[in-house]
Amino acid sequence: MKTGNPVLRESVFKGVSFREGDSGTSAVVSAHMSVQGTMAKTAILLLAVTIAATFTFQKTLEGANPMPWAFGGAIGALVLAVVISFKPKLAPLFALPHALLEGLFLGAISGVYAIQFSGENALFGAGGNIVFSAVVLTFAVAFAMFGLYAFRVIKVTQRLRSIVIAATAGIMMFYWINFILGFFGLDIGFHRSGTFGIAFSLFVVGLAAFNLLIDFDIIERGARRGAPKYMEWFGAFALIVTLVWLYIELLRLLSIIANNRD
Repeated sequence: MKTGNPVLRESVFKGVSFREGDSGTSAVVSAHMSVQGTMAKTAILLLAVTIAATFTFQKTLEGANPMPWAFGGAIGALVLAVVISFKPKLAPLFALPHALLEGLFLGAISGVYAIQFSGENALFGAGGNIVFSAVVLTFAVAFAMFGLYAFRVIKVTQRLRSIVIAATAGIMMFYWINFILGFFGLDIGFHRSGTFGIAFSLFVVGLAAFNLLIDFDIIERGARRGAPKYMEWFGAFALIVTLVWLYIELLRLLSIIANNRD
């Protein structure tokens, strides 16, 4: 099973045992991964992200320096993400702390965007609207992709997986190169204002959305094959990673559109 999500990758599922078929008692079945269980745990992690993000968002609007929250949350989340990715059995222990750290990062970054676009009235002005719109659009896209998957409007084929994997790898490579060039005062500038910047952001948003589609598929397949119960936490963690990426790209896209109007 392959996925464009660098977290929810094929090698993770190769390292766990599966229960093929649906035979067995209900007690045995309940000890294995289920789609419903994964979605319930995703909701828990989303709540954790929201609580932490609300805290740092408000702190940023009140004048606190957002950089310690942003960098601390990002680095901490990255460390835990690496640990969970290579040790899925630790997902039940570290998925929640990871979500809280992601929330600290998102709240701080969202606060920066809000202040940038509407100054002191960020919560109720244009900046607040950008943040609110990004949140609404993130959930709208997620539900839309889930509907497309659930009703098989878009079928997840091997060709689709390969395209998403290749495109995601390319975007991640681009981000790393741009990050490294930033230390030398260089910026490729694909995310700047302008038609090209909007087109590029739209492409990345679409790519993140298709990663969600493939994540749904691999979670369903893992549940059908009887993956261990702890993989519910791992699947929820992976979905959070994709949703956070989607939100950030939507926030960036809306900021570019707002800049073009100025």
